[in-house]
Amino acid sequence: MASPVALFDLDGTLVDSVPDIHAALDRLMARLGRPGFARPEVTAMIGDGVRVLVERALAARGLGFDPAALEGFTADYTARAAERTALFPGIAEALDGLEAAGWRLAICTNKPAAATAALLAALGIGGRFAAVGGGDSFAVRKPDPGHLLATLAAAGGEPGRAAMVGDHRNDVLAARGAGLPCLFAGWGYGAPEMAEGAAAVIGRPEALLPALLSLPLGQGLA
Repeated sequence: MASPVALFDLDGTLVDSVPDIHAALDRLMARLGRPGFARPEVTAMIGDGVRVLVERALAARGLGFDPAALEGFTADYTARAAERTALFPGIAEALDGLEAAGWRLAICTNKPAAATAALLAALGIGGRFAAVGGGDSFAVRKPDPGHLLATLAAAGGEPGRAAMVGDHRNDVLAARGAGLPCLFAGWGYGAPEMAEGAAAVIGRPEALLPALLSLPLGQGLA
């Protein structure tokens, strides 16, 4: 029987990346002669990939979409993605516990693959994941379930032996479409109403490991 796989969203689930995203957006606005953002503005923009992030930021400052702005933001952010970004407290212990219980780990994120790889490498955790599916890794991305299923396949997992953990509506919808349970990360960036349809809402990272191990797909492996 295949090992169970825990698929994780990245921003707002595994890592608190808002500080670096915020800083990169402010640098973009400075280059464009526009004022920066308050932290809650940035948090609300996250979750639908880098293009939508930049579109929302530009629109918030009365600007239309500009491919050069997207390219500039992406290069700048990728180079500085880990200056202030860190794992949420309790996440490292949850990952350790899952690995000890025989689970495989994977990431399914709408963040571009290059920025994801750079961030994971800077945090020293890139080698922990059996697969990393970025927002541009496949032909589709969350909320399309194909993104999640392609990442799961790359990790050597099976749909009946996997669960998704995320903090955004896109994670819940992708998991539902793929037939996987989704645990909603209540410590993340998504509004509470985004949890509708999730198997459970987990309030803090310390509760993540027992919640995953209690799923029927994980029983007998702890």
